[in-house]
Amino acid sequence: MSNATRSTIAPEKLVRVTFLPEGRTVEFEFGTLPYEHHGKPMSFLDVAQNFGVFLDHACGGACACTTCHLWIREGASGIGEADDDELDRLDMAADQQLNSRLGCQAVITRPGNYVVEIPSWNRNYVSEGKPLTLAENK
Repeated sequence: MSNATRSTIAPEKLVRVTFLPEGRTVEFEFGTLPYEHHGKPMSFLDVAQNFGVFLDHACGGACACTTCHLWIREGASGIGEADDDELDRLDMAADQQLNSRLGCQAVITRPGNYVVEIPSWNRNYVSEGKPLTLAENK
């Protein structure tokens, strides 16, 4: 996002999401993100798809797999609580942590700063015809 675009968003409406380990940050005005049926509206998968950030989602964001499993590093208080379907699915995820969520189900509920990490073992190097472009942290 350009500085000109960033300056047009009122600070109290700004959503900033950083995807790790890529370190890519996207910004948008809360409530204005177009919804293209990538998981729940305003989910991290929805944000990723809107901004061209690769987050694997083998089931199409229907909460039927764990390929979009991620860890919430910052901003958990601004994310809706996991429902029973997500919690049941997360039980099948590798290396589940207290901050684990499914990207298709974790919905941003208010403006703020969010940092999410896609676990290295959960990055599919070729999926849906798109090569993964994340760089490994050393």
